[in-house]
Amino acid sequence: MSRLPLSSLFLIISGCLMLMLSFGLRSSFGLFVEPIGEFNDWGRDILGLALAIQNLAWGVVAVVAGGLADRFGTTKVLVAGAALYAGGILMTVNVTDVWSLNAGLGVLIGAGVAGTSFGIVLPAMAQAVAPEQRQLVLGIGTAAASAGQFLLVPVIGQLVESLGWNVALQAMAGMALVMALLAMPLARPRGHDGHAAAHHDQNEPSFSEIVRIARGHRPYWLLILGFFVCGFHVAFITVHLPPFLTEAGFSTSVAAWSISLIGLFNIAGSLLSGVLSGRFGLRNVLIAIYGARALLITLFLVLPLTQVSVILFSCVMGVLWLATVPPTSGLVSTMFGTRYMATFYGVVYLGHQVGSFSGVWLGGVLYELTGNYNIVWWLAVGLSLVAMALHWPISETKAEAKVQNA
Repeated sequence: MSRLPLSSLFLIISGCLMLMLSFGLRSSFGLFVEPIGEFNDWGRDILGLALAIQNLAWGVVAVVAGGLADRFGTTKVLVAGAALYAGGILMTVNVTDVWSLNAGLGVLIGAGVAGTSFGIVLPAMAQAVAPEQRQLVLGIGTAAASAGQFLLVPVIGQLVESLGWNVALQAMAGMALVMALLAMPLARPRGHDGHAAAHHDQNEPSFSEIVRIARGHRPYWLLILGFFVCGFHVAFITVHLPPFLTEAGFSTSVAAWSISLIGLFNIAGSLLSGVLSGRFGLRNVLIAIYGARALLITLFLVLPLTQVSVILFSCVMGVLWLATVPPTSGLVSTMFGTRYMATFYGVVYLGHQVGSFSGVWLGGVLYELTGNYNIVWWLAVGLSLVAMALHWPISETKAEAKVQNA
């Protein structure tokens, strides 16, 4: 494995710090469901809808942001994303009407996350290294996002408990603005003489040709549908696990640490996923992850709910949490290359975020209808089995245009 040039190393470090902040902040919003709801006398369906809109906006804007990054460069998109992120958080401070809640906590923060997360940062990191280093670097980037979740969620939880939810949001807005500074080292002029430029063949297909190939490539569509399930799991647990636990009698601190532990153990899970994907195949790792999620959630539901079971659930779910990202992004780069990876991964991530919208929104609505989360938990188990079946036919080969017979 060749040594990384210094410029690529700085880019990777900056990208990791960016992902730590972006995902650490994003993973904390479940801590605000109860305090904002109590302050305004809102049900979880209202807060759930706002956070569902956030996830959907994240997915929709990610497609646009990926195209803009491919066309105009990563840094401009990252700076704009950081500004939207901070603006959305500030708009949520002292929020008292549903429109402002949906616009700030929903649309603006969702757009901000889209401009500062995987769909923009991971392609930049992938382009900075040689092909044989790509899976490892994607795993490192994903692990960095999990580290941010582990480090920031308990801090923000403590701010909520000691200073109140409004002050905690103001501090989060300041952290979001720091991402604009971290974007600067990711600036790379087009035609950079690094690995990415060296691997852009003069005869490679144009963007329009690759789009045409993608439309008819069945494994790509199966990958999008499978990532829907990942989004359903991650968003439902991030938003609704904290109130699920506090309602069961656990403290806010335990609820915060449950999300934090998921982030901690996903550091190892993401790195392990990157390594195992290179050894056992991208598709096989994804099938194993979804099967393990089905088993884990089933055990969590049928066993007694104790502090020990919460800790064990969080630790094991952490290993599986964002472990889907390295093999999924790896499949995208295998199918279409890295030149337009931000765009095509953005489309896959839209599927993820439609799943996120569904998980968060259904969690809130069904809780208000039934008084518990049981239906959504079991739906998550069923979707895990569906995802296993969806990934089974996916081949790890480059997407090629279909030849039409005369």
